[in-house]
Amino acid sequence: MLSIKVIGAGFGRTGTLSLKFALEKLGFAKCYHMMEVHLNPSHTQIWRDAASGKLPDWVSLFDGYQASVDWPSCNFWREQLQAFPAAKVILTRRDPNKWYDSVMNTIWLATQANAKRDDAGAANGAAMAYEVIWDPVFERRMDDKDWVIAQYEAHNQAVIDGVPSDQLLVYEPGEGWQPLCQFLDVSVPDEEYPRVNSTEDFQAQWQKIAAQASADRDAPPQ
Repeated sequence: MLSIKVIGAGFGRTGTLSLKFALEKLGFAKCYHMMEVHLNPSHTQIWRDAASGKLPDWVSLFDGYQASVDWPSCNFWREQLQAFPAAKVILTRRDPNKWYDSVMNTIWLATQANAKRDDAGAANGAAMAYEVIWDPVFERRMDDKDWVIAQYEAHNQAVIDGVPSDQLLVYEPGEGWQPLCQFLDVSVPDEEYPRVNSTEDFQAQWQKIAAQASADRDAPPQ
């Protein structure tokens, strides 16, 4: 059974999808990301339970994974570090104003749309997002930009204060392979660092995940 070696503590829309692909390229495969919840529908309830205080068995939840990034797992970086004390922590962050705009134009809109869909899976996923992200972290005050950014910066500072400095990398989009590989003590790949941070890239990736999830649900039992 694999165990988590890298914990991504940065909020979504801070380059977490790029980081997922980068970590997998570096050998930390698989890397858990919000898209994994869509590929594992039973995980939605696990995260809803976690939001209410019923924490999962982290080893079982992350069976087959060596890293975790993005929401919903980043909200539980403390609990993961307790379960995997040897893991290294990466805090992805970016300009707070650009981060806010990205959130509002992607995952916040997606949650609102899914909540209104006549689809039980989409509605359940939206409920999970509200319970894990929008309500406890931001009190659903997403139109209050100053408030949302204040919560974002408070989270980042809590990670910086709470993780031993030799176990933490603060990483921003555009820094490339070098700081990441040095931190993880691995070789720099002979290719460009993944760049999938745009709104268009986000939407394209999620369309692929939705199609795969739909195909998996429709496939006849083996």
